[in-house]
Formats: sequence, structure tokens, C-alpha cells
Amino acid sequence: MILPNIHIEQIEKPSFDKVQAKNLTHPPRFLLLYGSNREKSYSRLTVQEAGRILEYLGGEVKIFHPKGLPLPENAENTHPKVKELYELLAWSESMVWCSPERHGSMSSIFKAQIDWIPLAAGAIRNTQGKTLALMQVCGGSQSFNTVNQMRILGRWMRMITIPNQSSVPKAFLEFDEQDRMKPSPYYNRIVDVMEELYKFTLLTRGQSDYLTNRYSERIESAEELSKRVNQKEI
Repeated sequence: MILPNIHIEQIEKPSFDKVQAKNLTHPPRFLLLYGSNREKSYSRLTVQEAGRILEYLGGEVKIFHPKGLPLPENAENTHPKVKELYELLAWSESMVWCSPERHGSMSSIFKAQIDWIPLAAGAIRNTQGKTLALMQVCGGSQSFNTVNQMRILGRWMRMITIPNQSSVPKAFLEFDEQDRMKPSPYYNRIVDVMEELYKFTLLTRGQSDYLTNRYSERIESAEELSKRVNQKEI
């Protein structure tokens, strides 16, 4: 087959040989973000429940607590909370996002965390290739506005966003006096989502470089390299 508009030397045919499971020496690593600084934060309680499930399944879990994180552009990236977020991001292979729905959208506290996540270099995002699960909590009736918006963010950040998601309506009714989630179909859905996230993470961990190796970026790199190597003047 003739493909005149393609740099044939930069085409890589996918192969199962290139996606064999890597012999990684540590359990899958999950970073959980939530979107409220309230003392009784239901998005925090929800990610804590999710974290317990992921730990039971065998994962390592860390939760970033956003209290004290400055607004983007209001501080340098050397701020202690920003550095903490960067370090956790580099550590993680997978993420869980949970935000309360406010005015039909994710909270500003949650969005600030996402806006601090930098582009690593040019258009290469340091989130790309990581798996992602989405959840939201609602003060009233069930809505999916927030998870739908976060799904756009996950795609923009080149994350592998799993199909399943969770939305907990009237979250204040779903937790007991010990701040543990009560048995319910909403809790069962969170278990479903965490199981699915864990499976996707097992399938893709250690494969980020291969899965995000793109033709458009390869030819750009090749062209830039050719310009440098063939310079007439130095």
C-alpha cells in the first residue's frame, strides 16, 4: 500500500511483543484528589472509602489534601504544597478524582489542583498514560455534570480515563457517625469503579512510553533532529 503523505520510516506497527506485562517490583500506585476544604468534606470521605478498596485490592494509596494550596499563579512552584502535589504526581501510576458539584460544576478547590499540574515539556503532559477514575458527590439530587467535565479534563491531559464512574447524591445521608459510607447501591458503584480502575492499571502500568509514543511527535522530533545535524553553519 502506498501512503505518499506519511513518513514511512516513522511508522511503528503495533505488536503484542511490545506490550507484555512489565516485571514491576511494587504494587500499583494510586493518587487520590478531592475538592473541598470543609471539616466535614464528603468528597474527602468518598476518596477515603475508595482508597480503602484500592488498598484491599493490593494497591499503594496516597491522598493529597488541598488545604493550604495557593491559587495557580499566586505562588511559585516551589511552594511546599505545590511541591507535595508534584512529588505525588510523579510517584503515581493512576489517579482518582472526586469533586463536589458546585453551581453545576467541579469546585474551584478541585480545579486549582488540576491547574497546578504542569506541562512537562511542550505538548507532552506528565499525566499522559496514567489511568484515571472519576467520582462526584452531590448535595442534592444525582447529577453527572462534574464527572462529565472531569472526563474532558482527563482526555485533555492524555489520561486513560476508565468508562465507569460514580456520582453520589445527597452525600450527607450516605455516611454514618464514624464517617464510613453506608451499604448502598452508591457504595457498590464505587467498588465497581475501583475494581475497574485497578484492572486497567494492571493492564497499562509500565506501558506509558509505548502507549503514548505518537507518530506526529516522532516526525516532529525527526525533522528537528535533521535540521540540527544538517546545519551549514555552527
